[in-house]
Amino acid sequence: MLPSSSSTPSPNGVLFVASDVDPVHELDYNRWYDREHVLERVSIPGFISGTRYQAIDATKRYLGLYHTESLAVFRSPAYRQAFEQQTPWSVENLDRMREPMRRVCQVLAHTGAGQGSVLLLVQLPLGSTQAQLEKQVLTLGAQLAEVDGFVHSCLYLPDEALSTPLPQESTQGRVLQPILLVHASTLAGAQQLRALALHDLVVGDDAASLYGLVWQLHAVDL
Repeated sequence: MLPSSSSTPSPNGVLFVASDVDPVHELDYNRWYDREHVLERVSIPGFISGTRYQAIDATKRYLGLYHTESLAVFRSPAYRQAFEQQTPWSVENLDRMREPMRRVCQVLAHTGAGQGSVLLLVQLPLGSTQAQLEKQVLTLGAQLAEVDGFVHSCLYLPDEALSTPLPQESTQGRVLQPILLVHASTLAGAQQLRALALHDLVVGDDAASLYGLVWQLHAVDL
């Protein structure tokens, strides 16, 4: 049985980074992520995990999610040092990112628990309050939980002050939209969840992305 839907009293944080990279640099880009960057970030006190995804149906090929104990971790001296004093390999590959999207978010309004092999992201319209968004995502989560393959849904709510853009990220017209995140155990389930979510939220197909799990590192494993 799935855990009851609830809003997290003390929300965790997450660093969300989606990007493309020129194919000529793709091998080194993935080596950097796999051999240095994820380990470096997850080693920072307060980080819980780092997870890499690759696009199934998305405009940006790669997605990295780094979960933390709270948003306060992104204000800590250890994180500021890592963010402001990048390694030469990091500087090189951060500059290679094409049209990256960096967001630091609160993680709210959970339904279910766990992580699936397929990830659905839906960018939500602006204009609602935090309370309205949480209620909307919880209500939708209860519907999604009835679909075979559903694992977990939640709300990513960007923090404007902490969502500093990456070097190659355009700041012109930059909009920090809330994101519905849904984990599914199968692609077929994720596609059904996507159709249901888009219909309920009354948003277009271009608001949704599907990603497949590549690998994950937990701080407790270090």
